[in-house]
Amino acid sequence: MNIDTILKFFVPKDHSFYPLFEKDAQNLIKTAEVLKLLMETEDLEQQEAYVTKIKELEKIGDDITHTIFDQLNKSFITPFDREDIQQLASNIDDVVDTINGAGQRIRLYKPKTYISVYREFAEVIYRSAKEIEYSVDLMKDPASNKDRIIESCITINTLENKADDLYHQGISSLFENEKDPFELIKKKEILETLEKAVDKAEDVSDAIKTIMVKLA
Repeated sequence: MNIDTILKFFVPKDHSFYPLFEKDAQNLIKTAEVLKLLMETEDLEQQEAYVTKIKELEKIGDDITHTIFDQLNKSFITPFDREDIQQLASNIDDVVDTINGAGQRIRLYKPKTYISVYREFAEVIYRSAKEIEYSVDLMKDPASNKDRIIESCITINTLENKADDLYHQGISSLFENEKDPFELIKKKEILETLEKAVDKAEDVSDAIKTIMVKLA
């Protein structure tokens, strides 16, 4: 048994990370909520307002992530492994960044219309964000909440599978119905970014599962 392991029995763990992760997950939900609004309008002025709001939330997410990393450097004993804290924070940040990427593509490309699966993707991303927030909240007491955390992670995996189906539906619809090659390229890139956001949410789930395995 090394000295770090021994010290963990006697030195209180730094629990300041839990409020930061909760704040990070709540910011993710807000970002996903604005994405849903963005995908419900084709009005350019409204789109611009929502894209701007998503960018603001992305900046808030970056600030929270930096605070977590700063706290990590100051903490002697952490609630779980340092690399897992860093991974979880980075993965949540990646989801917000990717949602922002979808918004920026809409701002840049100004597609004439949306394809129907965009709205469905926004809903999947929102539901994934809710599951992430739920899991993060339960991690304050991982021993008592292990089953519920794992169940929530499985739900995120299921949502990612649904996103794969939506992506294939969207691609099929695009190549079948979109006659303008420039519009096809624009809409395909937006679709790919939305699918990537769900993949990033699954990365958060994987990070949480890794933590739970180590705490078992």
